[in-house]
Amino acid sequence: MSIKSQLQDDLKEALRARDERRKKVIRMALAAIVNAEVEHGGELSDGDVIAVLQKEARRRQETIAELRQANRPELLAEEEAELGILERYLPRLLSREEIGQEARRVIAELGATGMGQMGAVMRQLMSELKGRADGRLVNEVVRELLAG
Repeated sequence: MSIKSQLQDDLKEALRARDERRKKVIRMALAAIVNAEVEHGGELSDGDVIAVLQKEARRRQETIAELRQANRPELLAEEEAELGILERYLPRLLSREEIGQEARRVIAELGATGMGQMGAVMRQLMSELKGRADGRLVNEVVRELLAG
């Protein structure tokens, strides 16, 4: 079953259960997917749907960080709950160590020796890890490996 179909089924379930928070988050996710499909000009693959959901999750994470700085615990709990719902549809992200292993392998394959080859390493690594790793963390790990 595709992720989009799963979201649609879960929306029906949330409607029946009168779960307002889940209903709101799933509707938002489906709307973002439909917008991406319109922009793309057709049906999205599961990988593309995951990318859309990751973007929505990243927005929630940024909002959570801002709410923590602003000391707004009443809004923070809501955002964290919404993020939790979104994360159910996302694959488990690789840890820093797992990213490091993959990065070392790609660096060895490409024979990269310094920061000058960072672009090539990142291109290959991100295509392999698409949807399974945070791009910022991958960049940080690759930078450390190539610099040190």
